[in-house]
Amino acid sequence: MARSKRYAVAASGQWVDDEDGRRLPAGEVHAWEQGMNQTVCGLSLSRSQLGRFAHIAWSDVLPESGGAADRVQRVCPRCASVAGRRGTDARPGWHRTNPRP
Repeated sequence: MARSKRYAVAASGQWVDDEDGRRLPAGEVHAWEQGMNQTVCGLSLSRSQLGRFAHIAWSDVLPESGGAADRVQRVCPRCASVAGRRGTDARPGWHRTNPRP
């Protein structure tokens, strides 16, 4: 059985929440696997000057989630296609409606 991957977040900016003092992502966000030096879409973290947010799950930065997405301006579409994106703009899974006999 395949183990599902857990993706963290890398972002172009950051901000601090006044209520709980947590550091949260802002600007453009990318999916990132901990232990790797690049995002899922292939951007180098250091060369792209992306900040790592290991304490934030990928699903929390999607705008429809509400979680840590307050100041997220853009979600990388290539990362979203690999790490998963659920919401109104997500493509439905492939489904055959009229199978041949």
